[in-house]
Amino acid sequence: MRNIFISMLSLLLLSCTAKQTRLEDECLYAPSQTQFAFWSNSADQMEVRLYDDPQTADFQTIALTRDKQDFYRATVKGDQAGKYYTVRSYQNGEWAAESPGIFAKAVSVNGARAAIIDMRKTDPQGWENDIRPAMTDPTDIVVYETHIRDFTMSPFSGVTHKGKFAGMAERVDYLAELGITHLQILPMFDYGSIDETQTVKNENSTDSIGNGKSSNRKYNWGYDPVNYNVPEGGYSSDPYDPAVRIREAKLMIQRLHAAGIRVVMDVVYNHTYDAEGCALGRVVPYYFYRLNEDGSYANGSGCGNETASDHEMMRRFMVESVCYWAREYHIDGFRFDLMGIHDQETMRQIRAALDEIDPTILTYGEGWAAMAPAYPYEQLAMKQYTYQMPRVGAFSDDIRNALIGSPFDHERGFASGKAENKEAVCFGLTGAVNYQNNRFGEGWSGEPMQHVSYITCHDNYCLRDRIDVSAGEETEATKIRMNKLAQTAVLVSQGMSFIYGGEELYRTKKGIDNSYQSPDSINIIPWENRDKYDLADYYRQIIAIRRAHKGFRLGSAELVNRHVEFLPTENDHLIIYRIKGLEGIDTAKSLIVLLNGSGASVSAEVPEAEYTVLVHDGQASCSPGLGKIQTGHIVVEPYSATILAE
Repeated sequence: MRNIFISMLSLLLLSCTAKQTRLEDECLYAPSQTQFAFWSNSADQMEVRLYDDPQTADFQTIALTRDKQDFYRATVKGDQAGKYYTVRSYQNGEWAAESPGIFAKAVSVNGARAAIIDMRKTDPQGWENDIRPAMTDPTDIVVYETHIRDFTMSPFSGVTHKGKFAGMAERVDYLAELGITHLQILPMFDYGSIDETQTVKNENSTDSIGNGKSSNRKYNWGYDPVNYNVPEGGYSSDPYDPAVRIREAKLMIQRLHAAGIRVVMDVVYNHTYDAEGCALGRVVPYYFYRLNEDGSYANGSGCGNETASDHEMMRRFMVESVCYWAREYHIDGFRFDLMGIHDQETMRQIRAALDEIDPTILTYGEGWAAMAPAYPYEQLAMKQYTYQMPRVGAFSDDIRNALIGSPFDHERGFASGKAENKEAVCFGLTGAVNYQNNRFGEGWSGEPMQHVSYITCHDNYCLRDRIDVSAGEETEATKIRMNKLAQTAVLVSQGMSFIYGGEELYRTKKGIDNSYQSPDSINIIPWENRDKYDLADYYRQIIAIRRAHKGFRLGSAELVNRHVEFLPTENDHLIIYRIKGLEGIDTAKSLIVLLNGSGASVSAEVPEAEYTVLVHDGQASCSPGLGKIQTGHIVVEPYSATILAE
């Protein structure tokens, strides 16, 4: 009995130790000592090289000792703050190249060496009091997506720190005025295609904005991960100082929070910049990736490799990484690039881990892959399996394609005249739940919050260019009407709403659909258009209408089925979307949205009542509205929406 007890105690202690050992704990700093712990299941030996500065060739070698969990450990006594380190593994008879480790939290310029710093000294003043803005229901969310450089580089932006975290912090006022709840930032972790040494100059010059001069400040969206848990140095005022990028990223988040805006981080765990040259490949070759039968890298990402979320330590890495950003940087949500490459179980575990920190942290992603992943399809986090991943959302290409056409052809969408897309728009308006016996097709979301309603994002054409491609012969005034109509449908859908930054300023990327490395002249947001067009004010009013009326964000499939109906109409270009029986839910008894996707005025019949007109003929007003009417007969103007509140 005593031996059984001792065996059970040993297993319990081993279990507790396993729970305490995290990939995140590669480098644990304290003034008295620094502890190192690197995981590898294939290395014969591992060592740390300790450097006094980021450039010196001289180093101290620290031998690491392997434990039963395949962690290689060492403790270095004394205060090591300000020093740098790399790790090497010995396997198959040779030493791999140095790397900063797979979970570096601070790095030298261009991420070559990890830095030992006291993270608490990177906190801006008042960071301990920074809190997430209140959020009651995910369907309340309106996400605005942008890229730090796009948002800040225009000479009309009013930004001093162009291309920087600090520059984003300067325009928080505009975002708050627009009324969004979440700002989704394109990758802000350390990525590989930008030489950070070329970003230290004052970014106010316009040599990359279109005056004919060449620029060595290369542009990239950042979907080429190197160090997943470190902010990108190119967005820092001093990429040579490891603490500065961290402090400035936190300060940006702090100021957004103070303005009532949550921050979503675009994460790219599905592939790495260089499978063999990055830390994942150097520390534990091949383990973190899926391989083809011939031993080559699988390529579901279309970028040369795909990671293996189904492998235990890759899954743990993803879970620990998002939790680290949520705790250390107070990040409020995560958008998963090519989420369809990851397995469903990993997404469920990520959701569960974030729930322990804060259940209101948002999770959603692209429910597809670029190419076929090397994993059973039915176990992947594809859009059609979203209902199997509670509270994980997916972008709806259904409503996107229905409203403005597929990015893979030049066809029109409902908002630009294609009547055949009417039913698909209705499906999107319900949040893709199983609605009224699948009238519009089988639902793929379990709840409407899992349906990310959108028409454009950084990928493919922006809205103005997409309309130009499919309806180029129309006048500019008509194209703007199409723009408003499409975005209105997104913002009154039962799903979570998403806007690509700059659409409200009638941005154009000059016909380039994949502008991931195009110059500023293509990608910058045209702030000068703010007074030229009325789109920004229209978007602001529609967002305000959505946020003022709970009927547009009922929050559950059961409530959608109880309160949403589509009134009959003989016109194939007209949708009459009614949310009824709202007493006790909304300030209105009912809401009616009429969407006219044709170039002619359309007459419609709705239930006789007194209505406040919130939107009509390209104009919008949340309060007090555009006026009152008492009628059951409505005329909806060409390519426009009319919204009525009873």
